[in-house]
Amino acid sequence: MESKQPQPQPPSPTLLRRLINLDTAISLHLYTLFNPIFPFSVLKFLEFSGDGRLFFPIILSLLYTTTSLSTLTTTATLTVTSLLLLNLLLGSLLDLLLIGLLKHLIQRPRPVYNKNMFLSFAVDHWSFPSGHSSRVSFIATLISIYSASVEQILVTRLKFDADSMLVEYFVVIVGVWAAITSASRVLLGRHFVLDVVAGACLGVLEGIFVIRVFNYETLKSFLG
Repeated sequence: MESKQPQPQPPSPTLLRRLINLDTAISLHLYTLFNPIFPFSVLKFLEFSGDGRLFFPIILSLLYTTTSLSTLTTTATLTVTSLLLLNLLLGSLLDLLLIGLLKHLIQRPRPVYNKNMFLSFAVDHWSFPSGHSSRVSFIATLISIYSASVEQILVTRLKFDADSMLVEYFVVIVGVWAAITSASRVLLGRHFVLDVVAGACLGVLEGIFVIRVFNYETLKSFLG
């Protein structure tokens, strides 16, 4: 009587696969636990507040009202407001390009429980990394680095009291908004935890890169 040959064991999952499985399980647990607690309207508001479809029109409108085209094409010194807005715009365009490229290359599907999501671009079908997380983290990083200029804008242009809570804690408020908006991506079921973490790290790096390299002053001097 022939002895049965032992069945071959399936190959053990790779470290990357284990990490993805763990990320998927943790993200589902957080979504299941916290999604019923937080009002859907609040999560949707946070989603809208970090949406590029809102951010780009606001930046362009503010630039239009505060910066003349002749100032951009001459050697005239820009105001603090114009400089901040231009660097926000440049960094946001960089973020849009990098997020789109990474999503296209990695193509991680979004959570299966992600419902009723409007896709602006084809790459929005993919999950990694989180574009909302990178965008709000970039904004918070740039605001933090430009904190003195932001305070000057709030006091001199927007006429807030220099001793007001808003002026004193504006950078903190933006940072908290960025953190909550990033977390809401998991609670809304749009992303996995690693998507959000990677997006946040990318946004911080973008902010540093814009300050050091990819900013209006550097580009203007490079282009002559």
